[in-house]
Order: sequence, then structure tokens, then C-alpha cells
Amino acid sequence: MRLRSQPLGSKNLVGARVESARKSQGMKQKELLAQLQVRGVDLNASGLSKLEGQLRFVTDVELLALSDILNVSVDWLLTGKER
Repeated sequence: MRLRSQPLGSKNLVGARVESARKSQGMKQKELLAQLQVRGVDLNASGLSKLEGQLRFVTDVELLALSDILNVSVDWLLTGKER
């Protein structure tokens, strides 16, 4: 497993939690990308890596799909807290 060589960016709030949830479920980036594509979200490996590294913005459509796939709430992705 490669470790991140750059510090986290500041373009989204959810990237680090997406990565954490994905890894806690033992899911690889390729698996997440495949599930996103099934839901009509066209994201490539570079885009997902940048999303997780907080180096790119996240669309509302991506946020909803990530929440559904990772079985976490949008609130948790945004704040780290459940309401």
C-alpha cells in the first residue's frame, strides 16, 4: 500500500473520511470507483485520489453516492459527527 506523499489539501471536508471509511471496510479504490460508476458517477483513479487527498472539490452527486456506497451519512462525511 502506498502512503500519501503530499499533505492533505483544503478543497473539501470529506476526503479524509471517505478514505477512512473505505479502508475500514477493506475496500480498494478500484472497488469504490466501480461502485461509483454503477451509480452513474464517472470518476477516474486520479480524481478519487485527489478527492481523498482533499485536492479537488466534491460534487453533491458524488457526495450522495459516496454516502450510500460507504454506508455512512452525508452529515458524517461533512462533519465527522452523526446527528
